[in-house]
Formats: sequence, structure tokens, C-alpha cells
Amino acid sequence: MEIDRAIKGSEDTRLKTKYDNAIYVIQRALALYKFEEVAFSFNGGKDSTVLLHLLRAGYYLHKKKPDGSSGTPKNYDEKFPLRTIYFESPSAFPEINSFTYEAAETYGLQIEVIRLDFKSGLESLIKEKPTAAIFLGTRIGDPNAVGQEQFSPSSPGWPPFMRVNPILDWSYRDVWAFLLTCQVPYCSLYDQGYTSIGSIYDTVPNALLCIDDSSSSKENFKPAYKLIDGRLERAGRAKKCYPSACGDGSVISNGLTGVDSHQTGTLTASIISVGDEILFGTVEDQVGPSLCKKLHSIGWAVSRTAVVRNDIDSVAEEVERQKSSADMVFLFGGVGSLHSDVSMAGIAKAFGVRTAPDEEFEEYLRHLTGDQCTGDRNEMAQLPEGITELLHHEMLPVPLIKCQNVIILSATNVDELDKQWDCLIGSESSSSQLKLMAPFLSKHLSTALADVKIAQFVSQLCLEFPDIRIGCYRKSRMGPQIVSFVGKDHARMELAVKALRQKFHPEAFSDISRG
Repeated sequence: MEIDRAIKGSEDTRLKTKYDNAIYVIQRALALYKFEEVAFSFNGGKDSTVLLHLLRAGYYLHKKKPDGSSGTPKNYDEKFPLRTIYFESPSAFPEINSFTYEAAETYGLQIEVIRLDFKSGLESLIKEKPTAAIFLGTRIGDPNAVGQEQFSPSSPGWPPFMRVNPILDWSYRDVWAFLLTCQVPYCSLYDQGYTSIGSIYDTVPNALLCIDDSSSSKENFKPAYKLIDGRLERAGRAKKCYPSACGDGSVISNGLTGVDSHQTGTLTASIISVGDEILFGTVEDQVGPSLCKKLHSIGWAVSRTAVVRNDIDSVAEEVERQKSSADMVFLFGGVGSLHSDVSMAGIAKAFGVRTAPDEEFEEYLRHLTGDQCTGDRNEMAQLPEGITELLHHEMLPVPLIKCQNVIILSATNVDELDKQWDCLIGSESSSSQLKLMAPFLSKHLSTALADVKIAQFVSQLCLEFPDIRIGCYRKSRMGPQIVSFVGKDHARMELAVKALRQKFHPEAFSDISRG
């Protein structure tokens, strides 16, 4: 079979692994269900075209002699006998319709055309012919892919059947690697700059593929397989601004929302550090204290910090506790591909979702690591499904990750934190909850007065100035007492300081730098 030979002869180890896994899913489905009760939903798009040829190869291998000997399998039909359903729509591109019928003719597809909406069409199909399973070209990242596995029962309220998704974990790169390696035909629209095809009303060529040619009045586009970043596959279908080679591009950015710097409200943040090495005392946490200072500088109050073990349940319990009490949670540590890097799984558990491959993030990792990112399952690209937002910045090789109100930092030291923080506050995203507030002001006084001497009056000050955080601490047990005043209203803070000074003799307190 030419498909199997083409893949086996390829040097793309990632593609080989994806192919083998998809073939396994197909053969498993063909073994589980009666052949006459299995169908293939074909729509003429690139993903569906990939699945068509995977099914052809899978069927060939399924019928192959058990001993693996060469030659054509017994009772093998060159024409593809699997029932194929096509939902023909009046809003489909003519090129899609043409390619679909040409493919049916070329590969002998037993095509059944349905001119109803998807749900009604399935109800009619299953009522007319028993259908236990349907092969679909769904990939992670598709709007309807959330929560799906390679074998997923249909959703409640839909006709009962098993959704079989052999290419669920394939990326945009994987799809084009397969089509080009196997040298199979695909819809001509993909050679005209279309990267994801919907209806004629919501699909245009991807502006990222536009060829800048001032000598021509007509826009020309590179073919779809020339798109470098698969994360921008749907740029021609979403109502968003993306960088364009055909004109001034807008910067894709996420992070902090622009706000009035004089805003006086206060939001709360909590910080979770994940690492056995901190709890063992092997490593001193410097990222947490530095992050507290940075949050303080933009007017956020840190309500809690915690250090937890490299354990999924420990992370999940702490995230669950903090995400409901703080406006934003910052988590660092436990991010990576090692067995101890459990933060993503813990966050997913706290939100009650699974982890799944994030194609956009995987593309970033692939560009960063090159050939090292060739395995079937890149653990670092397994992110909490349905709640993950990537926070982009041109200075970051890989975006930061935000899951609802939890921001995950990959920093392992203060220098890395400084860079990530600068990128975070230098970006803007209307969907981010992190806002620039009026910064906290602080004043620190040192005194040799005994604790019992000042305790009662300081307690009284706290009642009189509830908007000012007044605290006392020592750097050493025998050292001076330090009284700190932290707030956002400079005048109110000075009044509190003045009241303390006036209560005791003028030389009792001296100003010190923050510390």
C-alpha cells in the first residue's frame, strides 16, 4: 500500500509515531465494531483528507495476512469499501464539493450525501442504517474537541454512536507532513492561502501567507503548508488581528490590562511554590519573595504564600484553596517534562479538567527545541484543557500560561523572574484579570523602645487607620523594633506616622530605609 510505504520510508520520526498510533486506533475500531456499522465522515478538508488515507492504510493492514507476509491481502478491494458520509452544505466552497466528489470517484468511496444539519443528518442516518461508530477528523484545538478522547461516546442529546478520533493529537505540522510525504491530492483552496476552511461566509485566505508584491494589484498567497506557526491555522476564520506580511501588523499580546495608574483599589494575590528541594532546605526560595515585592509595586496585596511538595494532590489542594480566595494566583516550580514536574496535572485536577496536548504551545516548543521535540507525547505541551490561555510577548521564546485566575511562571531564579515579569506587565490583554493598581507606599521607623511600651498605642493606631497596614518586626531578637506603615494614601500614612511620633518623645523613632 503506497501510504504505508511512504510513511515507513520517511525520516520524520514524529510523523511515523503519529501514523502508527492513528493506525492502531483505526484497527482497534475495525476489530471492535461490525464493518457494516462503521462510517467515515468526510468533508473534503485537509484533516478529513488525512483521515481518508489513514483509513485506507488501516483497512489494508487490517485485512493483511496475520503472518505479515508480503503481497495483497486476501479479499482486499482496491476500492475503499467503508461507508462514507458527506454533509453537503449550500454555504460550502465549490472547490470543497468538487474535491469531495473527485476523491469519492478516485478511491471508490461509498459516499452517502446528507443535506441536513449535522445533528439531524446523524439522526436520519442512524435511524435508516445501524451505525455504531463514526471516524472523525477532529484534532485538539478544534472548537468541538474539548473533552474528547480517541474513543468518545456522542454527547447527551445526540444520536448514540462512538466518535473515533484517530488524529486527535495531530498538529497542523503533522497534517501537512503527512499529505506532502504521501503526495496525495488535497483541495485546491489550500494552495491559495486558505489554512482552515469553514463556509464561504466566514473563511478567507490567511493573511500571514500573503505575498507582498507591489507590482500586482491582486493579492497572492503562499500555499497553506508554508505557514510556519500552526497555532495561527485559524487566522483566516477568527475575527482577530494578526501580523500580516501584506501591511502593518498588530502585535499579539496578552498579560496586564492597561489601567489608570491612580486607581486606589486593592486586589489580592497568592503565591504557590512547588518544590521538594525547598521543603528539604536544599534550595532557598528567592523567586517567591521577589514576586511579593513586584506585586506590591503594582498595588497588589499578597494574601498568602505556600510551598508544596512535588505531588499532584498537594498542588491540586493548594490551588483549589487559593483560586477561590485570591483574585490571582501565581505558581512556579514543577513545570517541565520530568516525573517531578506535576504542576500542570495538579492545576488541571483543581479545576476538574484533564490535561491535553495544546497545539499552539507545542508549536512554540518545537521551534525552541527543534529535533528534540519529536516524540509522540511532549509532556510539556500537556496543558489543562479548556481553561488555558497563552500570554504572549515578543521577548519570550515560549508564552506564559494562564488557567483562569492562575498564572504559571517558569522562572527558577530572580533574573528569569525579572524577564518574565517585565514581559507580563509590558503586555496587554482584555481577558486578563491582572491590573495595574496604584502602588503601595511604605515608611519604616526604628525604635529602641520596649515592645510593651508601644504595643497598646500601636494597636490603637491600627483601629484609627484601618486603611494603613501597621506592623512590627525585628531583624534580630536583640536588635531595634521596626514599625512599618504600608498604604496607598500618602497623606493618611503620614498622619499615622505623626501620631506615633507625637505619642512618644521626638528622638524615640528614626526613619530607616525599607528593610
